[in-house]
Amino acid sequence: MLTLVPSLRAFSRFLARDAALADDLVQETVLRALSKSEQFVPGTNLKAWLFSILRNFFLEQTRHRNREREVLSDYAASPDRVTQSRSPLQERETIRELDNFLWQLSPLLREALVLIGAQEMSYEDAAMVCGVTVGTMKTRVSRARTQLQTLVEDSDDENSPSA
Repeated sequence: MLTLVPSLRAFSRFLARDAALADDLVQETVLRALSKSEQFVPGTNLKAWLFSILRNFFLEQTRHRNREREVLSDYAASPDRVTQSRSPLQERETIRELDNFLWQLSPLLREALVLIGAQEMSYEDAAMVCGVTVGTMKTRVSRARTQLQTLVEDSDDENSPSA
């Protein structure tokens, strides 16, 4: 498998067009291949099997990113979700603020919140994706929501006229 890493890397760079993302794809491919090694049929083409894993993971990630964009786009297109009187410029600013707040969360909490909130997964499905128990997933989402609320409140305090 190690001899195929350079080929995997080249293919992932072609797919992702970003060196860091490509490296992440290769790393995840190797991890998935190792964890599912019992599914590989000896005597078949290992390179094709690994490339399939890499390609499927890339497509999976692309679908997730597209879904996130759709959710944010739908959110931006629905002014009644926040306040009826907001302008498109204010809506875009709100989305930028939300994005900023999300990236201030730890990766585990952000992942949990995005899976449950933006991806609309059940706690059971999200827990399976992350390889944790349902209780752990619920805890992560709860903590993420609490931290997000704190970040929003702190931002509001900083932006208030008396601050």
